[in-house]
Amino acid sequence: MKGPADFELAQIAPVPRISLQAFCESPETARIIQAAATDRRMERAHVSVHLGGALAAIEAYRDAPTPNVIVLDSAAGRGELVSHIDALAEFCDSGTKVVVAGRTNDILLYRELIARGISEYLVAPFDVLEFIRAISHLYTSAGAKPIGKIIAITGAKGGIGASSIAHNIGFSIARDLDTQTVIVDMDFGFGTAGLDFNQDPLQGIAEAIFAPARIDENLVDRLLTKCGEKLSILAAPATLDRMYDFSETVFDSLIDILRATTPCVILDIPHIWTAWSRRMLVNADEIVIVAAPDLANLRNTKNMLDMLRSARAHDGHPKLIMNCVGIPKRPEISVNDFAKAVDLVPSGIIPFQPKLFGPAANNGQMIAEVEAAGKLADMIRDLARKITGRNEMGKAKRNLLDPLIMWFGRKQGSKANPGALRGASPNQS
Repeated sequence: MKGPADFELAQIAPVPRISLQAFCESPETARIIQAAATDRRMERAHVSVHLGGALAAIEAYRDAPTPNVIVLDSAAGRGELVSHIDALAEFCDSGTKVVVAGRTNDILLYRELIARGISEYLVAPFDVLEFIRAISHLYTSAGAKPIGKIIAITGAKGGIGASSIAHNIGFSIARDLDTQTVIVDMDFGFGTAGLDFNQDPLQGIAEAIFAPARIDENLVDRLLTKCGEKLSILAAPATLDRMYDFSETVFDSLIDILRATTPCVILDIPHIWTAWSRRMLVNADEIVIVAAPDLANLRNTKNMLDMLRSARAHDGHPKLIMNCVGIPKRPEISVNDFAKAVDLVPSGIIPFQPKLFGPAANNGQMIAEVEAAGKLADMIRDLARKITGRNEMGKAKRNLLDPLIMWFGRKQGSKANPGALRGASPNQS
């Protein structure tokens, strides 16, 4: 006959789509975690197990991003273990959860670790289901923060490459930042996510939206198309056999499911203005506006920023990416003047490079696959870190935007000239 403990273990909620890295001193603990990784409740998680304990973890994350969960197995005493945690904290990205598997059942040690932000302390030995329950509890307990970060990316004007930027950033977050990522193509009629990743999915976002009564985690999982070990897309149908007129809240259930199961969700929002597109932007955790250096983009960017600053008074500023900068023979508004007019320093400046973007788009590849060591790939990796708030990795590099940031810093306290838009020369567009 099963007791209460058996019933509680049977009710363990599935672990969401996270990355977990364990550093073990004991081969037995490593074996248990490896066994847990094969359990049905952990099938969405990406688990890797290493030997070496806390010291190996500290060394590993000096030059690498941290995963969603770090598990440290240590037989050290209280003082030594606390010092290891303090050393690891220097390299942990915000949002990373740390679970410690120790040997001492000590309430004082537990309090010290919790005070330092440790998410859970397990006393070894423990079994497979106890480990799974502890990881599941991190994301399903009452008051647990949602796992996912929603990043909405849109263009200030149609045809300026916002989708291409969104897809490349999502690819970099998944590959370079080692984070499970889903890109949601919300341009039902003309979306390009399938083309950009050389995929031809039979199903995608339309099946979720047009069957609201059926939508749940299992359905969304079936509709995702894997494009890499840690990257999936929810593709748009890109057909015109029906009209795509949606209510304001039609995507809410889908977004809630993705937020609860996926660490990073990129919303590729088309350049339209509807109740639902506004809702996606206003409710996102991070907003990225892609703009080109001309008058129409300047006007639209300023209008969007004014709206978003009003609707999100207690949130951080959206990110601005200048794209297609330096098209030959095209009169452009300088990046400095653009930044001054919208009162926002760009997070990235992407030069006009058709010899890279063109072949990549035609071959269904990302920039990092076409020219991994190039400057443009480095820019996209830097943007991925900025947008996700991840720590810089490795040796600090000179920021290509330093001259602009220094200029803007000298202007702090002064607002953009309200007549900047009205006074722009027509030949700048």
